[in-house]
Amino acid sequence: MRVLSGIQPTGNLHLGNYLGAIRNWVKMQDEMASGSQCFFFLADMHSITVHEERAQRLKNVREMAAALIAAGIDPDRSVLFNQARVPAHAELAWLLNGTARIGWLNRMTQFKDKAGKNREGASVGLFVYPVLQAADVLLYQATHVPVGEDQKQHLELTRDIAIKFNTDFGVDLFTLPEPIIPKETARIMSLRDGSAKMSKSDPSDMSRINLTDDDDTIASKVRKAKSDADVLPETYADLAERPEAKNLVGIFSAMTGESTDAICARFAGQGFGALKPALADVLVESLRPIRQRFEALKNDDVALDAILQKGAAKASAAAEPTLRGAYDAVGLMR
Repeated sequence: MRVLSGIQPTGNLHLGNYLGAIRNWVKMQDEMASGSQCFFFLADMHSITVHEERAQRLKNVREMAAALIAAGIDPDRSVLFNQARVPAHAELAWLLNGTARIGWLNRMTQFKDKAGKNREGASVGLFVYPVLQAADVLLYQATHVPVGEDQKQHLELTRDIAIKFNTDFGVDLFTLPEPIIPKETARIMSLRDGSAKMSKSDPSDMSRINLTDDDDTIASKVRKAKSDADVLPETYADLAERPEAKNLVGIFSAMTGESTDAICARFAGQGFGALKPALADVLVESLRPIRQRFEALKNDDVALDAILQKGAAKASAAAEPTLRGAYDAVGLMR
């Protein structure tokens, strides 16, 4: 079993990233059987589809590496690296551009969402972004890829590209990856709008809990989180039409492992003046160790670069046979 997943280094991790993906990465790493391997990478090559100053991009990569390590990713047990240090990603993506079809890319909903009405002004990189994603996965013969609902389409495209390449060139080069959709994945919504996902792109910092927030900031954000005037019901199902209330109970459940029904029963008949302080305490105590480890790591550029370089060397060695096979299959001398 070989698991691969990546994350864009575009600023601090927030609670939604942690509960929705990173915590599951750590769990997979810790439960990985002997002989199996996890590859986790910082998708800095993907990040260039959005303009960013050089210094900020370098800072983001190092800080994201520090945040992942602080959250529990162990560079000695998993392969942790940044994409740009492994040129094989870009090389394979170019080869796969000869296999991927414009019609396939035109159907990618994420491009439509991100380009919006300015489709003609969007970068070519944004359009072919899914081909680089396919290269990321196929390069390492990944057998499994953790995905959320919004990434399922991209993994299906990856499989389509792999099948067409293997068929066109009469090889059995690429492994067809299977999705991992963890049962415990939490869908964390904005603290200001229970119908929108928690996001670092939201202009309001009050909409999210960053893993770098201090104790007082976390408590303040929970206290000011949007809720409603009704008391909590005895069952979670009765929160169906109350998105902000549902979100806060869901966060409480995700952090403690307690069922949503049990939380509702405990606070039934009480308002958010009772639930919010309890939730704030849970978040503060759980996130403090992550923040402290992050603060100790984030400014040690030498140590972080050494970790990423070591991971990149492992990743390059793992990628080389696949890249060599792809060049050979298409008849390119290398």
